[in-house]
Amino acid sequence: MARADTHTRVVSWLKVVLPLAALAILSTLFLVARRIDPEDALPYAEVDVRDLAREPRMTAPTYAGTTSDGAALTLHADEARPAAEATEAAAIELRLELATPDGARTELAAAKAQMDRGAQQVVLSGGVTVATSSGYRLETEEILARLDRTGLESRTPVTATGPAGEIRADRMVLRQDIQTPGAYVLVFNGGVRLVYRPGG
Repeated sequence: MARADTHTRVVSWLKVVLPLAALAILSTLFLVARRIDPEDALPYAEVDVRDLAREPRMTAPTYAGTTSDGAALTLHADEARPAAEATEAAAIELRLELATPDGARTELAAAKAQMDRGAQQVVLSGGVTVATSSGYRLETEEILARLDRTGLESRTPVTATGPAGEIRADRMVLRQDIQTPGAYVLVFNGGVRLVYRPGG
């Protein structure tokens, strides 16, 4: 009987003590907790809305397509601006990949580019590097790339290194081989100078 009374008294005390302890803990949490500073909220991106409205742009755009002769063409850029009334579409840090049906691959990189959708071409400039799967690496200031068919044409002098050695030329053209359908040729012309290295 005494044990039952003790148990009843302990339960009665716990009914009072436990809720009070819970209230004490909660009040301590609120008092000790650091104040929230509204200034520490997630920062917004610092974007000039007026500038974006005046000159809209896209970040990391990609364009992919197939030329009339079956080559796969892919364009990547860090930033692109669509065509406006007085300006053509432009891109910054452009990378162009061209995979021709004969299995060859050509990769171009340029600091900037301007696209003419009407003429189906893009002009890469600001220092262009070209790497081909046949082992050539070219450097020039400006290259015109066709979008409707496979075609690359340098507009400035070209310096190249490849299996044959070092080549300097006024112009360079990558196009379909007229004599061999389905094949592509890299042609240097205009004051070509070759430093031949036997055995590559």
